[in-house]
Amino acid sequence: MTRVKPFSSLPLLLCLLLSPALMAQKGVITPGEASKKDRKTNPAFTKSVDDPSLPRVLIIGDSISIGYTAGARKNLKGVANVHRIPGNAGHTGMGIANLDKWLHKKNGSWELIHFNWGLWDLCYRHPESKNQGKRDKVRGTLTHSPEKYAANLETIVKRLKETGATLVFATTTPVPEGEFGRKVGDDKIYNDAALAVMKKHGIKVNDLHAVMAGKMNKFGKKPGDVHFTAEGSALLAEAVARGIRKNLPKGEAGK
Repeated sequence: MTRVKPFSSLPLLLCLLLSPALMAQKGVITPGEASKKDRKTNPAFTKSVDDPSLPRVLIIGDSISIGYTAGARKNLKGVANVHRIPGNAGHTGMGIANLDKWLHKKNGSWELIHFNWGLWDLCYRHPESKNQGKRDKVRGTLTHSPEKYAANLETIVKRLKETGATLVFATTTPVPEGEFGRKVGDDKIYNDAALAVMKKHGIKVNDLHAVMAGKMNKFGKKPGDVHFTAEGSALLAEAVARGIRKNLPKGEAGK
C-alpha cells in the first residue's frame, strides 16, 4: 500500500466540520441524519409500517444504499418489513459512532441487517479543494487506509453480531474513471480488505460491485460520478432484494 499517504487527522476533521451546503451534491444526501426535507421527499425515508407477520430488515449504508432502499422495499413487499437508518452512514468511523443509536432497542429487533461502507473510507479530501465535498485525490488525505477500514469493519461486525440478526455485507460499488477524490481500483482493494473480515466472521456477502462492474458508463449519473441513475439504482435494488430474500432465516420470509 505504498501509494497510500499517511493518515492525518486535520484534513478529515475539516471535512467533518464542513457545512452541509459545501458537502452537498445535487440529488445526494451527505453523511449524517437526513434533513426534514429529505425525509419528506426521498422515498428511502418513508416511514415503514410493519406487518407483524413479516421479518424486520434494516439497511445501513451510504448514499448508494439510499438510492436502492425504496426499490428494495418495493421488491420485498409481502416478504419483509424493510427499514433503513435515518440518513447516510458515511465512512466506517461514523458508523462506529452511530451504531448504538441505530441499533437502540427502541427501534426494535432485526431478523436481518444489510450493511455497507467503503466509498467514503477510500476518498481523498483536501481543505482547499474546489471540488464538491473537498474531494482531491492528488493533494488530499485518505480518509481511512485499507487497514484502518478493515479494523473499523471488525469493530462494526462485532457490534452488529450482538443483535442476533443475520448479517449481509454489500460490497462497495465501482469507482469510475474521472472521479475527483477516488482512485480507480481502490474499490477492489477495499473490497478485498472487507471480504477478509466477512470471511473471518462467517458473514454473508451481497456482491453489488459485481452487479455494476463494467456498467458505470451506462448506469452512472454522469462521468466520474459514483452515484447511479434511477435505472442503476433499480438494478441495485433488485440485487439487494434478492440478497435479503435469499438470506432471511428459513421460515421468516413472507413468501
